[in-house]
Amino acid sequence: MIKKIIKFFIYLFGVIVLASLYLSFIGLETNKFNQLIKNEISQGNKKLEIELKSVKILLKISNLSINLKVVDPVLIFDEKKIELKQTESNLSIISYINKNFSINNLLISTKDIELQEVISIVRSYKNSPELFILQKIIKKGYLAADININFDEKGKIKKDYKVKGLVKNGKIKLLNKKTINDLNFNFQIKNNEYQLKDISTEFNQVKFSSKLISIKDEEKIFYVNGFFKNIQSDIKIGLLESLLKDYYKNIDNLNFSSDNKFSFNIDKKFKVKNIKINSKINLNKLDFKINVLNFKKYLPNLKKKIRLNDHLIKLSFKEKVLNISGKGNFLIDNKLDILEYKFIKKNDSIFFDTKIIFEKNPLLIDFLKYEKEKNVQALLKIEGLFKKKEYINFNKISLEENNNHFLIEGLSLNEKLKINQIDKIKINFLNNDKIDNKISLSRNKENYNIKGKIFDVSYLLDKMLEDNDNKSISKLLNNFNSTIKIKIDKTHLDKISFLNNTNGSITLKKGGIVNLNLVSNFSDNKELKFTINTNDNNEKITTLFSGNAKPLVKRYKFIKGFEEGSLDFYSTKKDTASSSKLKIYDFKLNELPALTKILTLASLQGIADLLTGEGIRFNDFEMTFSNKGKLMTIDEIYAIGPAISILMDGYIENDKLVSLSGTLVPATTINKFIGSIPILGNILVGKKTGEGVFGVSFKIKGPPKDLKTTVNPIKTLTPRFITRTLEKIKKN
Repeated sequence: MIKKIIKFFIYLFGVIVLASLYLSFIGLETNKFNQLIKNEISQGNKKLEIELKSVKILLKISNLSINLKVVDPVLIFDEKKIELKQTESNLSIISYINKNFSINNLLISTKDIELQEVISIVRSYKNSPELFILQKIIKKGYLAADININFDEKGKIKKDYKVKGLVKNGKIKLLNKKTINDLNFNFQIKNNEYQLKDISTEFNQVKFSSKLISIKDEEKIFYVNGFFKNIQSDIKIGLLESLLKDYYKNIDNLNFSSDNKFSFNIDKKFKVKNIKINSKINLNKLDFKINVLNFKKYLPNLKKKIRLNDHLIKLSFKEKVLNISGKGNFLIDNKLDILEYKFIKKNDSIFFDTKIIFEKNPLLIDFLKYEKEKNVQALLKIEGLFKKKEYINFNKISLEENNNHFLIEGLSLNEKLKINQIDKIKINFLNNDKIDNKISLSRNKENYNIKGKIFDVSYLLDKMLEDNDNKSISKLLNNFNSTIKIKIDKTHLDKISFLNNTNGSITLKKGGIVNLNLVSNFSDNKELKFTINTNDNNEKITTLFSGNAKPLVKRYKFIKGFEEGSLDFYSTKKDTASSSKLKIYDFKLNELPALTKILTLASLQGIADLLTGEGIRFNDFEMTFSNKGKLMTIDEIYAIGPAISILMDGYIENDKLVSLSGTLVPATTINKFIGSIPILGNILVGKKTGEGVFGVSFKIKGPPKDLKTTVNPIKTLTPRFITRTLEKIKKN
């Protein structure tokens, strides 16, 4: 009997062992645990159900648990079905016997699930503002994942969960309405750490990729860091409007690739902080549109844009400081030169350091009559600081080309590009007229000194004579209250004429000239003196005397063959109105187009012949006129000479209309005959040649470039003409 009992227990033990081995290695499929699993799932979340087919059971003797594996289960959440590949969990036998939550862990392998449905399930377990926003911005995409979750004795998910998987064909519409398309990546989640790997996507029609982006959640602050790059591609500039702001309209044909490393934090209010970026950018092509009028005088080949290509750019951003440095080529009209630059932006200030090598492209400084020699390198350096809406400080501007040197230091401009201050200018170069220029400017507190051995002012003088706006200096200077002392050994007025020992001073107040006194001598020792004085009535009185008038008068291109003579000018100005008188003595003139036309129409061929010969001599020329705004009113122009006398008046509206009328008296035979009559001739004509009873009445009117002249060949002289002539006779 005992043997039978022992034998029974041996068989029973063997059966138990065999059954345990079978259940441990092969397992058993049954549906008897289906309801148990459903109950356990529902106990964790009342909204969550599961549909099961059969359950495969494996016994784990080591921890007295049962492994339950389900193939093709279906999760149901708020009547939404989510199909899974399989689920696997461990059921604690002891917890089950004690009627506690008995599922220790849950392994889930999903099929492709819509991202929106995944977020809904996650929010059912652990809702947060981040998940709410995530659900709002994700518009499309699928997820497949392997999820490993451990539960505590109360059925709550422990923090040691692990998730890995992939996302494909994602679409995210950001809060700024920009869209991320075709988002694909692998991911791995462990506790509060997220890793995104092998990312590829398209943003603003630019393709990006990344090997790794890491996100760590610590006390409701997300720490993000990673890498991304974009392949070389053409960029639609309109898509960069928010980044480039006011400059995007100036950019065209942008093509680049980049490698980028970044990190930043996001707080619970979704504010991005502590941004750090390091980038290497290969700029293949960029066209920058510029205002041609502003730069044409320096870059004569400039059309509508400058092209940058083959630039290697390094960019870093840390603690709100943006640092950009780069080097590459720039092209103007397909002529290639080199550009190197560095920018550091902090708050509203930008430090810049730029080097430009000009070789193929021409470079001009028109007001100095300088032009770079062809196919010779010139190095331009510009270093300074720009503060938005306040000023630009140029610490140093230098240009070097062979023996030509230009240097400016401490140049400060306000937001309207007026000069606040300048510390130093030093130039030494040979200009286009083969004239050496050696001159310098230095600052002593608020005052300045200009010294030089030789300087060509011909271009500046032309501009002064062309400019009808007497505020040209105040347009350049911002609130200057300074005295400028000038001492130049030799000052060129043109290729031939020059002044020796130019000395004097200029006093500025609020950027305008209040006093000026310049004295110099021509090579023949004739004097040139120029003064401006402001009286107690705030009237500005300007005088100019030149013992040699030719260097000044010949600048007016419509006057041909001006010779000899001296010039005297006097003007008073208050506010925008001025009254002036110009006198020129003892000169002769070969050609004045308007006068020639009058003579031809009057059939005074004898006088017209004089204009192509030795010239017509004038003893005196006087012009009395006034200016207000753009209107010049000519009260009187009177000229007297042996061959011709002229009297005229009228007005000139700047660049719009010229209207002049007057009388011209030639010394013709008939006037000579009248002059030969005893007593009567002296009364009517006078003893001087050129004074006559008969003359020519004329009118000149029209736009400056299309003047119309009408002539009445014979007319008795007006009392005014006779009076002015008699005044001249008495003076002489």
